Amino acid sequence: MGTLSVLPARMPSRVDRVVGGRAMVLAPGVGLVIGGIAAGVVAVTQVVRADADLLAGVLGVLVLVVLCGALHLDGLADFADALGSRRDRETMLRIMKQSDIGPFGVVAIIAVLLLDVAALTACIQSGFGWQAVLIAAMASRLTLPWTCRTTVPSARPDGLGATVAATVRPFTAALTTIAVLAATLTLTWLTPPGDEPLTPPGAVTPAAGQLLAGTALAVLLAVAVSLLVTRRAKATIGGITGDVLGTTIELALPTTLLTLALTT
Repeated sequence: MGTLSVLPARMPSRVDRVVGGRAMVLAPGVGLVIGGIAAGVVAVTQVVRADADLLAGVLGVLVLVVLCGALHLDGLADFADALGSRRDRETMLRIMKQSDIGPFGVVAIIAVLLLDVAALTACIQSGFGWQAVLIAAMASRLTLPWTCRTTVPSARPDGLGATVAATVRPFTAALTTIAVLAATLTLTWLTPPGDEPLTPPGAVTPAAGQLLAGTALAVLLAVAVSLLVTRRAKATIGGITGDVLGTTIELALPTTLLTLALTT
């Protein structure tokens, strides 16, 4: 909680790679907490102003950014600048450590925020707003155990990446994915658009099946984003860093929201 959000958390008694690996597995739980807060903001905004869908979408995304201290956006910008430079590995790593943000980083941040707001607004208009932001927050944090699986090294000998890289077994990441799928599908089943029951007990309508399939697809695409970004990081800088972790989260979030917007 203390690493992935600005919410107060007690320091652990020890910090090592074992603890780091456990933290990455529990990352979707942090998404549940901050996503729940964002979902509450979206729901309250809709109650106060039912016609302010765009406002609710902006506030929902802004809450996620604030609760994370914009840390993941900073990682996205750094990695985008490094890739955009098209330089050698050492130069890319140096660019990622610099505190300033270049043009590629600025464009990356603007692009993902626009997609986040537009997709969440579309979900709100379909009556699946607070559910979508909660699902997306969990699914985007599901990228972390996959990014930190044992086959992915750290690009540097120090830093956050070195602490958590190669600490999660693929089997454990798969179990975490199953847990997130179960939670998100249950949420979708219990609170479909319009807060109407999806189906009578034992029945599955085409609309219900499409909604549940869309939720499952959104979660699995978040995992796919992690695999793609990880592959790119290994090819260009030799492994992952804290910036790569932030990049996977920030790319998985709009991917999840966009998938839900197109399937609800």
